[in-house]
Amino acid sequence: MSPVMMALAMVAGGSAAASPVEGIWHNPKNSVAVKTGACGDRLCGWVVRASDEAQADARDGGTPKLIGTALLREYRPSGRRKWSGQIFVPDMGRTFGSTLTLVDTNTIDVKGCLIGGFLCKTQTWHRG
Repeated sequence: MSPVMMALAMVAGGSAAASPVEGIWHNPKNSVAVKTGACGDRLCGWVVRASDEAQADARDGGTPKLIGTALLREYRPSGRRKWSGQIFVPDMGRTFGSTLTLVDTNTIDVKGCLIGGFLCKTQTWHRG
């Protein structure tokens, strides 16, 4: 649904359906929790909890305050159960091209790649 149609639906008393990847997700080590939600007409995700070690790693990488930082940025649907955007890696202080793939209701695969799709890494995150 386009942003204009969403706005019209809300004005008419309806509400736009939430994305199936909206919610709170935990990385494999459970050291970071990310809350995903709408950011304009895109999907983003912000750190809502981080272990002391994850916060120290982020500071070492140049991110002084990890909690509240947007890790998932500007994702938009790019296929069935798939979204494309950018992921910020705080301990590296860098942003990479990324995809989110909904594996099932409680599992997403988060993939980040260097330019051109080479040297990719995938993590499986679980809903919290």
